[in-house]
Amino acid sequence: MIIQYVVTAILASAVSILVYILVRRMLLKKKGEEIIRNAEIEGENIKKEKIIQAKEKFLQLKGEHEAMINEKNAQIQQVENRIRQKESQLGQQKNELDRKVKENDQIKENLQRQMEIINKKKEEYDQLREQAIRKIEEVAGMTAEEAKEQLMESMKAEAKTQAMSYINDVMDEARLTASKEAKRIVINTIQRTAPEVAIENAVTVFNIENDEIKGRIIGREGRNIRALEAAIGVEIVVDDTPEAILISAFDPVRREVARLALHQLVADGRIHPARIEEVVAKVSKQLDEEIMEIGKRTCIDLGIHGLNSQLVKMVGRMKYRSSYGQNLLQHSREVANISAILAAELGLNPKIAKRAGLLHDIGKVAEEEYELPHAIVGMQIAEKCKEKPEICNAIGAHHEEVEMQTLIAPIVLVADAISGSRPGARREVIESYIKRLKDMENIAASHTGVVKAYAIQAGRELRVIVGADQVSDAECDEISNEVARKIQDEMTYPGQVKVTVIREVRSVAFAK
Repeated sequence: MIIQYVVTAILASAVSILVYILVRRMLLKKKGEEIIRNAEIEGENIKKEKIIQAKEKFLQLKGEHEAMINEKNAQIQQVENRIRQKESQLGQQKNELDRKVKENDQIKENLQRQMEIINKKKEEYDQLREQAIRKIEEVAGMTAEEAKEQLMESMKAEAKTQAMSYINDVMDEARLTASKEAKRIVINTIQRTAPEVAIENAVTVFNIENDEIKGRIIGREGRNIRALEAAIGVEIVVDDTPEAILISAFDPVRREVARLALHQLVADGRIHPARIEEVVAKVSKQLDEEIMEIGKRTCIDLGIHGLNSQLVKMVGRMKYRSSYGQNLLQHSREVANISAILAAELGLNPKIAKRAGLLHDIGKVAEEEYELPHAIVGMQIAEKCKEKPEICNAIGAHHEEVEMQTLIAPIVLVADAISGSRPGARREVIESYIKRLKDMENIAASHTGVVKAYAIQAGRELRVIVGADQVSDAECDEISNEVARKIQDEMTYPGQVKVTVIREVRSVAFAK
């Protein structure tokens, strides 16, 4: 019985499960069909929207394309209109050119006919001219070329005489109007600024109390003197000169360092290589400070303010530098004062002139070695130190190595010449002095008609004696100008050279 119940229960369960599955399958089928219908409806809607959007996009692109085509057609129409206009213009121009060509051909034919007429007339004129020239030559007794040469020579002589006369008149007028005022300014300037002249050389004498100190300075086997020469860069000469030692060097700063070092060593009494190096270092530092102080004091004395410290130091170094035996600092101070006075007399700024005059030779005391002229070196240093352009130009142009751009430059040049050319201010090596005078005489003797030439007054004047039978009075002025110009172009000399041409006529007779 129980087994029947169990079987019945199982069968009932199986039937219920089967019914459940069938019902669920039917429900799922209906739901799937509904989903499919919804999907188909939604797809149709999307399809319709996309078709509508595609149509709208097509219409938009079609409108844009039609607008672009219309615009291109308009541009093409404009180009075609311009081309038609150009063709019309070219046609008109071609017609105009054809007309002008026809006119030119007519003009050319007329010109050819006129040229033929002119050539015939020219041939007739040449024949008549040759006949007239032959008649004139027969009457005059000379050819046309000879007459032309004679006329040219006559005109040359007349023009030369007139030119020399005009030059003399102009020079006389310039002398009358300018000489008096120029002399007054220069003489007053020199009188107001003429200082004492200091002549230096390349040797400094160190005086000692007795000759026993010479042995201590020399040291054992000369070690002390060798240490001094190596530390300072000078040559110390210890000879038989009583109570004196010579210090030789081309650099005055080194000589001064050697002099001060020897003074301290002799006063202290301790002289050996280590002590020598210590004293030299100390003295060098003291001298640098003294150089700076000299530069500052010079600027204060001259009333120059705001000078770069490098330039102040270079001004101080000028005290220990000489040019042709003339102390450079004294020379620069003198040039500064002369420049200021000349500028004031001419109505210019005396402060700028004084500053340029003081700095005009700083290129000579540059610490570095340059292969340029000292005027150019000084100008470059002044430019680095931010000096005014007119001052830099005056420094560079005081020997005319650069072009003068302001009125201060010639003033500094003149002041430098005044200071350096004063008698006794400078000295030269005797060989160069003699060579300069000989060159000056040779320049004068190279001119035609010069009999003798003498350089006098230490080369300040050149006397040229010409032959009276070879040179006329008018040609004397020409010779003096040419000699002066050659000396100025070919020679270097301090100050100025006066060229005097002398023409003398002598009549000599003997009574027998």
